Amino acid sequence: MRNFWNFPEEYGDNTALISEQETVSYRQLSEIADCITAEIPERSFVFLICRNRIAAIAGYIAFLRKRIVAVLLNPSIDHSLYENLRHIYQPQFIWCPNSFSNEESIYSYGGYKLISTGSDRPQTDDELAVLVTTSGSTGSPKLVRLSYRNLQANTESIVEFLGIQKKDRAITTLPMSYVYGLSIIQTHLMAGAGIIVTEKTFFDIRFWSLFKKTGATTFGAIPYLYSMLDMLHFLQMDLPSLRYITQAGGNIGKELHERFGKEMLDKGKKFIVMYGATEATARMSYVPAEVAAEKAGSIGIAIPGGRFELIDTDGNVISENDRVGELIYYGPNVMQGYAQNREELGKGNELHGRLETGDLAKRDSDGFYYIVGRKNRFIKILGNRINLAEAEELLNENGYEVACVGEDDSMCIYTTSENHSEIVDYISRKTGLPPMVFKVVTTHSIPRSQAGKILYSELP
Repeated sequence: MRNFWNFPEEYGDNTALISEQETVSYRQLSEIADCITAEIPERSFVFLICRNRIAAIAGYIAFLRKRIVAVLLNPSIDHSLYENLRHIYQPQFIWCPNSFSNEESIYSYGGYKLISTGSDRPQTDDELAVLVTTSGSTGSPKLVRLSYRNLQANTESIVEFLGIQKKDRAITTLPMSYVYGLSIIQTHLMAGAGIIVTEKTFFDIRFWSLFKKTGATTFGAIPYLYSMLDMLHFLQMDLPSLRYITQAGGNIGKELHERFGKEMLDKGKKFIVMYGATEATARMSYVPAEVAAEKAGSIGIAIPGGRFELIDTDGNVISENDRVGELIYYGPNVMQGYAQNREELGKGNELHGRLETGDLAKRDSDGFYYIVGRKNRFIKILGNRINLAEAEELLNENGYEVACVGEDDSMCIYTTSENHSEIVDYISRKTGLPPMVFKVVTTHSIPRSQAGKILYSELP
C-alpha cells in the first residue's frame, strides 16, 4: 500500500479535492504542496490551523512530504490559550487562515498564509510526523506524538476494512484537527479517491445540495450528529450516490446503532461503527456493517494489524468471555507518547505499540468487545459501586442531557433540564439508591470537545 503524502503517477489526473469554488487533481495538489514548503527547511516545526479548506489540506500534505513536523490546531481555539501554546512550543512557521493573524506572510495560497516567527528549530525525534491536541480546542499543552509509521499503519488498516475505492468521494463533516476527521482525509487520499471540502453542516440545505451535486459516497459523524441526523429524517433522504457512512467518537447507543445498521443495509448501503482514540492515531476497532443490528452496542473487533486483550485489576490477562477488565490495545498505530513542552519533541517511542485505553470492557463468545465504563469513572455510594458512564446513559436514554460526576456517597448530576425531582426519582429507582445521595445542578449547556465528548473539567 502506498503512503498518502507521495501520490503515485497513476493518481495524477484523479480528482483529489473538490470545493464549491474549485477542483484540484492529485498532480495539482502535489504542486501546491511543494510551493507551500519551498521556503521551509526539512524537519522544521510548524503550527497548522485546520479549517476544512483546500489550503489547509494542501498544507498538511506539504508538511508530510517534506518531513516537516506539524501541530494541528482547531481555529476556534481561544486566543489566550493559543498564545500559551505558541509560547510553550515556539513554532518556526504558522500556516493559518488570513483572518487568524495580522502578522506578515512570506507566502499565501487559497485564503491561507505562511508566517515565519523567527524561532529556532527544536530537536525532534526523526520519526515524529504530527502532533495532535488531546482536549479539543481547550489549548492544553499536552500533545499526542504521532510518527510516520503510526499514520501509515492506521491509514492502511482503515482503507482495508472500509474497502475505500478510487470512485469514493468523502464529504467533510468533522474538524480536520480531530483525528477522526483527519483519518477520513488521509484514507481517501491513500486510495486515490476524492474529498469534498466544505465547512457547511447537516443543518444547511446547501450541504445536501453540494452532497448531491458532487456525488458524495460517504461521510463520518459522532454520536451527537447522528442524533441530529435522526431528527432530520436522514434515513428517508434520497441520496443515490451514498455508499456507506461511519460513526466514531463515543457511544451512539444501542437503539440508534441497530436502527441505522438495519435500515442502511436494507437500502444496500453500509453503516459502520468504529472505536478509537487520538492516542491510537484514529481507529482501534470496527463493527462490520453486516452484523450492525446483531451486535448493536458493541465496538466490534480489532482493526487489521491490531489486537485487544482484557486485564484484571492485578494485571492478569482475562481469557473468559463476558468478564469485565481494562481494555488494552496493541498495534503499530499506537502513538509514540505525549509531549508537554518543546523539549519533549525529541523523545522517541515510549509505548512500543501498547495502549492502556482506560476503558472497561467485556468480550462475547464471537470475539466482539463491549465498553461498559471508564476505569476512573466509578464511585461507591452506600457500599454500592456505581458506574458514572452507565448513570449518564440511563438518563440520556430517558431524554435528559446530563453529565455525572461524584465522590463516594454522593453523585452530582449536571443537566440542561429544570426537572430536578423527575431526574432524582428516575435515577433513584434505576439504581435502588435513596434520593438524598443525588444532587442535581442546572447548567446552560454541557461542555463538550470537538469530538462531542464531555469535558468534565469545564463543568461549573
